[in-house]
Amino acid sequence: MNASRMRGVYFSRVAFGGRNSRPVAATTSRQLRRGLFTRARPTPVRNFFINTVLVVGVGLGAYYVTDARSAFHRYFLVPLIRLTTDAETAHRLAIDSMKAGVYPVDRSADAEDPDLEVQVFGKKLFSPIGLAAGFDKNAEAIDPLFAMGFSYVEIGSITPKPQPGNPQPRFFRLPKDKAAINRYGFNSDGHIKVLARLRLRLHSFLKHNESGPVNHAFEEGKLLAVNLGKNKDGDEIEDYVEGIKTLGNYADVLVVNISSPNTPGLRDLQNEAKLGGLLSAVVAARDNLSTQKPPICVKIAPDLTETEVISIAEVVKKSGIDGVIVSNTTISRPESLKSPKSLSSEIGGLSGPPVKELSLSTLRTLRKYIGPSFTLIGCGGISTGKDAVEFARAGATFVQVLTGFAYDGPGMPSRLREEIKKELDGKKWMDVVNTEFE
Repeated sequence: MNASRMRGVYFSRVAFGGRNSRPVAATTSRQLRRGLFTRARPTPVRNFFINTVLVVGVGLGAYYVTDARSAFHRYFLVPLIRLTTDAETAHRLAIDSMKAGVYPVDRSADAEDPDLEVQVFGKKLFSPIGLAAGFDKNAEAIDPLFAMGFSYVEIGSITPKPQPGNPQPRFFRLPKDKAAINRYGFNSDGHIKVLARLRLRLHSFLKHNESGPVNHAFEEGKLLAVNLGKNKDGDEIEDYVEGIKTLGNYADVLVVNISSPNTPGLRDLQNEAKLGGLLSAVVAARDNLSTQKPPICVKIAPDLTETEVISIAEVVKKSGIDGVIVSNTTISRPESLKSPKSLSSEIGGLSGPPVKELSLSTLRTLRKYIGPSFTLIGCGGISTGKDAVEFARAGATFVQVLTGFAYDGPGMPSRLREEIKKELDGKKWMDVVNTEFE
């Protein structure tokens, strides 16, 4: 045997274990599967560990995303919805999700904080953060909205007869301004359908609770308001009177909306002659309710001159109503808007931060002429705790949000409470109300 061949034999035997061993290339796939590369069989202990980690992980994840304060909503889910849907579709999706029971809750809302309590209409709100009308137009998501941390939820506007509102598209985002323009036009299911929902909700509560409800929010420290509107072809007094007769016994607060810019002639009701007659009629209707007499507020526009605001103040003081909401959307387009004119020039009411200064100005003027004790509710462009406290100092007993809620998501009530606490710097909310006028 020559030297070269001997070296090959020697290498084969040393490397592969003897005369009868075969090279790796010759190893069959069956041998590989049975050999070194065979996966170890899971043991009961290993299975238990993996399953426990999975269950705990899923549980913690579910707990996190079902908390309204989760950053998941503000920084992922809400922006994703804005990116993939138009404004009205997103609005409808939110309502449908809540109806289906798919919504997060504010687990911090159960903790009482005396610094944030509000005394209004002889009752208490656990915080000064309410939701304005326009989100839940037809009483479809009342309890989910309370569960997200609002102390006051205002449904509507609700018209006597069902009406579709204005043609679509009618709701537009102005993302650069965190604002919106809508010309919904009081799209409403009408009094009868809303009444049926309110009755069903009350029946469900009574079925599961031995004692009757403390109020129509069904919880101390919260209030449910019903915002009333008129049909496009309706009567400017009778439509509101009918709303009070039909829905007044199911509300903690009634709101007369005479300031939407999307119903022809509605804002004319803000003039002194018409407003006096309307408010006298609705107060009389409220006083004739059989089971309760809820406070009445009127909602006004921010596009009023000082003379018009003074006139409203005089009428309101004589009328017997209990409060004014300042304010609705504006038909003006401030020069500060950053969004392209193709969006900002859409017809309708502008809401969001660009409305703040207009609303504040109207609030200050009304407070000046209506006096320090009358209840005023601030609304328009509020998106931070600093905004809310600014409205309080200018005369608002509490505030409402809407457009900010749409942009921020379900964590907004909790975030605003935290920011308000920092702004108060050890004071109580009620201590700063009206302080601009001291």
